Amino acid sequence: MFTHETLIRVRYAETDQMGVVYHGHFFPYLESGRVEAMRSLGVAYADMEKMGISMPVIEVQVKYLRPARYDDLLRVRTSLPQLPADHRIVFQQEVYRDPEELLMKATIKLYFWETATNQKTSMPEMLLHRLKPFYVD
Repeated sequence: MFTHETLIRVRYAETDQMGVVYHGHFFPYLESGRVEAMRSLGVAYADMEKMGISMPVIEVQVKYLRPARYDDLLRVRTSLPQLPADHRIVFQQEVYRDPEELLMKATIKLYFWETATNQKTSMPEMLLHRLKPFYVD
């Protein structure tokens, strides 16, 4: 299974009146985790967009467990439990405050989308090639 971790420091502007990270600010953290996970494979989102492939989010399931606060160092763990087999890719993501305090978890589904035709498409071969070694039986 492919897994990657990204560190993010909570900025003051991301907190609310209660001094905790506003729930909506977790979504950019998760996006950063996905982008950096792809980049670690040598596949930048920008490169895919140049190829005419975008990855819109189509479904999000989130569970908030504990608050994050200003200046916390968060660790976003991004995993692909299964090798994508069609036009969908499903990320499992968790946000931790070190050492292992789980703050939230999410399942995020995206499509591979051909921007020229506005149609679903299969995963680009370059990404498939880089992911396959993580899913050897």
